[in-house]
Amino acid sequence: MIPAARPEIGQDEIDAVVRVLRTGRVVQGPEVADFEQEFGKLVDGRACVAVNSGTSALHLSMLALGIGPGDEVVVPSFSFAATANAVAVTGAAPVFADIDPDTFCLDPESVASVITPRTVAIVPVHLFGHPAAMDELVPLAGRHGLAIVEDAAQAVAARLGDTPVGAFGDTACFSFYPTKNMHSLEGGMIVTGDPHLERKLRLLRNQGMLKQYENEVVGLNNRMTDVGAAVGRVQLAKLDAWTQRRRQIAARYDAELTSVRTPKVARDAWHVYHQYTITIEQDRDGFRERLAELGVGSGVYYPTPIHRLAPYSFSVADLPVTERAAETVLSLPVYPLLDDEQVGQVIEAVNSL
Repeated sequence: MIPAARPEIGQDEIDAVVRVLRTGRVVQGPEVADFEQEFGKLVDGRACVAVNSGTSALHLSMLALGIGPGDEVVVPSFSFAATANAVAVTGAAPVFADIDPDTFCLDPESVASVITPRTVAIVPVHLFGHPAAMDELVPLAGRHGLAIVEDAAQAVAARLGDTPVGAFGDTACFSFYPTKNMHSLEGGMIVTGDPHLERKLRLLRNQGMLKQYENEVVGLNNRMTDVGAAVGRVQLAKLDAWTQRRRQIAARYDAELTSVRTPKVARDAWHVYHQYTITIEQDRDGFRERLAELGVGSGVYYPTPIHRLAPYSFSVADLPVTERAAETVLSLPVYPLLDDEQVGQVIEAVNSL
């Protein structure tokens, strides 16, 4: 069986972990600081604040922006629940907008239709590694005085035109979960171009302190470990080659898959293919089962839109494109560890169905 996803943990990562463990300095030390500096090169030199997960990155972004009870934040429903959860745990209300049927990212027209006087922010998700329509969402947010928090959990190294994902919003949030395009075992990164927000984020991730026992605000323990940061630094050095491999596999799928709808890429978008997501118009789940019988794993991201999940049952959102996507999407293996023979096996299996 070719698995749907597989984390990369090689000897370089193991050596980095052992090296840090032997120092005895394992939590938010020099490795974290170096990781932040090195990651900044991916996002036009913006400040980077390392945390313990992508969810923490989103949550702290909301807190740093002062978002809370009485506020509304526009989010897609076609995403992982963390996108909405990070809003809800502040006491603010996630308001769901529909997606573009080609990119699966927020539809700017749908976003505009749900903005109210209570709206304070938009959370564009760069889903599956495809950048959201920031060329439309940034001006829209500007006209309404709204903050932008980019959910870039799946889109490290993606870009729109010459601008990298992470350099558009007031903050941007990356995830380093093990199956992401790069990982730090578990972790996240918050990116911002605002020095005031950067300082607040650094306070919030460490119990409200920049100096030990000098608590300035009420904060949390969302620190990244030096062990995780060391892995992240190793992976960051490999990211360019891995991204090229993902794009190479995707290009072959584009050229050779004949029986399904393959993903579309918007003009000026640099897609990094965290997922290669096809569309199965009829009996997606049956197709997936038959694919597994042929030795090919796959994933459904996401089978239930967020606004249909129990915590958000209050929502009355009408999201037909989201509903259809949840019924028809299927993600094929696209990770760099796949060899050419395995890629061929995936293509042969899909086309045979």
